[in-house]
Order: sequence, then structure tokens, then C-alpha cells
Amino acid sequence: MGRLFGTDGVRGVAGRDLTAELAMDLSVAAAHVLGDAGAFHASVGRRGRPIAVVGRDPRASGEFLEASVVAGLASSGVDVLRLGVLPTPAVAYLTSALGADLGVMLSASHNPAPDNGIKFFTRGGFKLPDAVENEIENRLGEKWERPVGSSVGRVREAYGEADRYVTHLLGALPHRLDGLQVVVDCAHGAAHMVAPEALLRSGAVVETIGASPDGLNINDGVGSTHLDGLKQAVVERGADLGVAYDGDADRCLAVTAEGDEIDGDQIMTILALAMRDAGRLVENTVVATVMSNLGFKIALRNAGLTMVETAVGDRYVLEAMQEGGFNFGGEQSGHVIMLDHATTGDGLLTSLHLMAEVAKSKLSLSELASAMTKLPQVLINVRDVAKAKASAPELLAAVAKAEADLGDSGRVLIRPSGTEPMIRVMVEAESHDKASSVAQHLADVVRTVCA
Repeated sequence: MGRLFGTDGVRGVAGRDLTAELAMDLSVAAAHVLGDAGAFHASVGRRGRPIAVVGRDPRASGEFLEASVVAGLASSGVDVLRLGVLPTPAVAYLTSALGADLGVMLSASHNPAPDNGIKFFTRGGFKLPDAVENEIENRLGEKWERPVGSSVGRVREAYGEADRYVTHLLGALPHRLDGLQVVVDCAHGAAHMVAPEALLRSGAVVETIGASPDGLNINDGVGSTHLDGLKQAVVERGADLGVAYDGDADRCLAVTAEGDEIDGDQIMTILALAMRDAGRLVENTVVATVMSNLGFKIALRNAGLTMVETAVGDRYVLEAMQEGGFNFGGEQSGHVIMLDHATTGDGLLTSLHLMAEVAKSKLSLSELASAMTKLPQVLINVRDVAKAKASAPELLAAVAKAEADLGDSGRVLIRPSGTEPMIRVMVEAESHDKASSVAQHLADVVRTVCA
């Protein structure tokens, strides 16, 4: 069996790949790895069993998976607080705020409703490093002494924890949004209650779309991966801007008043410049992944800022931030980590700070985004190929030739997906036609070499 954990937890089709049995076994193993907190409890004067918080997005499968996770944790002697439907960053925040020993989030992020996933957080609300994920996998199915009687974990429902999270977001808001007219797309996902509440309490005039989850419509034509509806709504209503979250609201993208898309690179440019001007950007450095647009790197360089580059995945961004002592980073996809306020990417937090900059500067989102010029970028997802062959000599030779042809005016990135059976081909060039031509050629090479 291959490694269960991908770039963002364990993910698959719920009921087939991600079964109730696997969810329970993973929870038991995670309890044994993360919940052994006797020394921690003694150090803070807290007695009793380890504590876990469990949240989910609105997917129908989240109901049975949540039951399995809760059963696995409680049967392992862990007390469980069920948070219900809340964004991933809310679960991360509450893991820390409530002093829990671990957190669990059930979500497949931007994936369609049949998929689901399990993400774990360590004490303090941080995603797991590879070594800890490996330890959890290694302990799957091990023999263990089962607690009985008063030693079994207890389960209770959360009351008021969603408000605690919203209050935290508002406490981090640098400027109120009074009068700002925004359209918010909640992807029929985990943010459908807390996002409108946070924006209204910040002073914005809010219209919401994608906020009627039925368990099966998450990310279905809405959210950060389907922006057409938001663009139309923003233009038709004459709003100042729009923001869209994905299913678990750990990322956000935006739309200008004119209906133009603002991606994560542009959002990070705006926020990095604001943090620099306020003297809050540690060492004037931004951490971002290899997927960031070359125009983003140029914009940072022109602003006197430094970029530290990482592999794709917001947890790798976070690791680099922690290692270097930096406080800001993210991904082109809209995962933005503001380490002064959050331990993971937080779409609501990002959107609030982006809107605060619009309100404070009195400039439009389009004007703020002009600080970065995007180079044409073409991304082709080549599906149903052998990801392990992404480093085949024939493919590497084709990439080297393409890079030589592009020179300093472009770049190539070939990357196996961490969560899906595909290889991503990304090309940037001075013109869209050139980028498209090179990308199509390399995609054909991938199909041949990696079949």
C-alpha cells in the first residue's frame, strides 16, 4: 500500500477509498501518537484525559466519517468536543485556543462532494510534519490496550465556539470595512455561516452566494474554483469587490468591481506591501511556492522584498516560515498564512485583511492589484498517468529543452499532484500563445512517457 497521507491529509472517495473503518483506525493511531499528553497536562496543572476537537465541512459523507473519528478517539480514551460544520482554520484555531491535544478536520477542500478527507492538527493548531504522519501510518492496526469504564473518552457538543472564532478574526482586523459593498461566495461549504457573520460585524455591506449547503452541492459551480458566478454577481450588483472561499475555507480568491479575477499571488502582493509599510513584515520576506507566477517574484523584487521558495503545499510554506522566523506566506491558489494571527491558511482572515486594505487606502482592488503584472501562465493537468514517472529521463530532457528555449522570459514546472492521480504541467512565457504551445507539447510528452 502506498503512503496514505498526501500534501493535505488523507483524501479519497468517501465510502470507497476513505471508509468508516479507515477513519476510525486513523483516529485511533492519531490518538496514540498525538494524545499521549500526560507530561503536558502535569506541566499546566490540568488533569484528565487528552482532548480532541473535531470539525467538518457540510459534505454528506462527513456525517458518517465524523461518527467514526469520534468513536475512534473516544474509544482510545480521548475526550472529544464536536465542533460541527466549521472551516478548517477555525478547527486549527480552536485546537490552540481550547488547549486541545489534537484537532481533526473532515474535508476534501475544493474537491467535489463524493470526495472527503481527514486532516490532523497537533497541539497548538499546526498541521503535521511528514515524520508524524509516517508514525501515525506505522501504528495503524497495532495491538493496543482498550480503555474501559471511566477511562473511555467522553463526547460533548460545542456551544459558542463558532462565535469564538469570529471574534478572533475581528480582533485581528486592522481596519473596519464600514460601507464596503462585497459579494461573498461560500462554495456551499464550511464558511456559509461564519463568513457572512464576520463580514457583517466588520461593517461591510454583504451579499452572499453559495451559502445553502445540502451535503451534495459543495464546490458545485461555486467557490474559489468556479468564479464565473461571483464575477457576474459583483458586476450586476455594482459591488466594490467579491471574495470566494473553497469548501473548507482555508483559501480565498477575489474579484474586482470590473469582474476580473485576483489570485493568491496578487493578494499576497497587496498584503505584503501593506505589511511592509506598517513595519510588520518580518525581514521584508514572503514565503511562497514554486507555483507562484514569475510576475509575483518580479513585483516583490521591485518592492525591495525577498521571496523564499518552497514545494507546493501550505504546510511546506508554514515549515519554511517557522524555520526562518517569517510571518507571511502562501500559495497562488489562495492559501495565505498570516502567522501573527493563524497557524494555517485562513480564507476568512485573508479576505478581511484584503478588504481592510481596500477600505483604508481608498483605492479599488484593481488599483491595488496593479502592483503586480502577471506573466501569461498555462497549467495543464494530465490525468490518469503514472506520477512516479514524473522524473523520467525523457521527460526531464524535454523540460530542459523547453527551459532553454524560453530563457529568462519564462519557466517550466512539472509536478505530480499530491492529492489526485495526475501530473501538472505549468509554463510561463512572455505571451499566452508561447506558454500554451510549450505546455501542450510537454503535456503530450507526459502522456507518452508516463502512460
